[in-house]
Amino acid sequence: MVETPQFEDIRYDLPAPGVARVTLARPDKHNAQSLRMLYEINDALDLAMDDDDVNVVIVAADGKNFSSGHDLSDTARIGDLRPPVLGFGGYRHPGPQGHMSREQEVYLGFCWRWRNLPKPIIVQVQGKAIAGGLMLIWPFDLIIAADDAEFSDPVVAFGMNGHEFFVHAFELGHRKAKQMLFTGEALGAAEAKALGMVNEVVPRAELESFTIAMATKIASRPAIGLKTAKMSVNQSMDAQGMWNAIQSAFNLHQFGHANNRAIYGQLVDPAGLDIIRSEARASRERGGQG
Repeated sequence: MVETPQFEDIRYDLPAPGVARVTLARPDKHNAQSLRMLYEINDALDLAMDDDDVNVVIVAADGKNFSSGHDLSDTARIGDLRPPVLGFGGYRHPGPQGHMSREQEVYLGFCWRWRNLPKPIIVQVQGKAIAGGLMLIWPFDLIIAADDAEFSDPVVAFGMNGHEFFVHAFELGHRKAKQMLFTGEALGAAEAKALGMVNEVVPRAELESFTIAMATKIASRPAIGLKTAKMSVNQSMDAQGMWNAIQSAFNLHQFGHANNRAIYGQLVDPAGLDIIRSEARASRERGGQG
């Protein structure tokens, strides 16, 4: 078996027979996604795919919250840490061209690549998964949520259509997707399960053990059966136009960035941060999770 590389922003381990686990390990940053984290996730998933003793992968996270989304303070550029993976090119160009290439690589490109990896991938989610945090959930096959989990995409406040892996209507249904986007309100674990987005909701204290038990059960099935079952379901979604819909929304996302650059001189409407912060504060005061 290939030696496990050294990771900085994630951990990789084998918690049960036939099961690999990738853990987001920036709890002090609420697992905000640095460029390094995204490449390390991709490398760890490749490691699991290449290990014939692994049938199932778990994606987990340290700390209170699963992920607060993209790390907006990260200044690393494509190519700084390692060569690009997906070959879109143009990463060094200034303006919208270079930014689009970056998002094609580490946002849209990685999410779609991970969605189509051959082995089942289970995500265990606690606390908040905000905007880009959903992009570390929705590409994968099963979602196990703690009873305190909350899911939101408030970036319409930034003058954007939503995060880059735009599968909202497929995950929530078109009306609930619009509500999530228009209001920025979080969706609780129980409602997410009722909508079919989440498979199971369990007490926070049981999240890890429940997920490992589920993964172990799945790992006992033949690898070829798991692979072809996953392909069959994914291809059913493809036949409904998922990939075309994602690409169309991604292009609108790039228009949103370009529009904000023209008006505000930056990628997002700066007033959006105040809106999102004030709504988060109001949620805490109503007794929501901070």
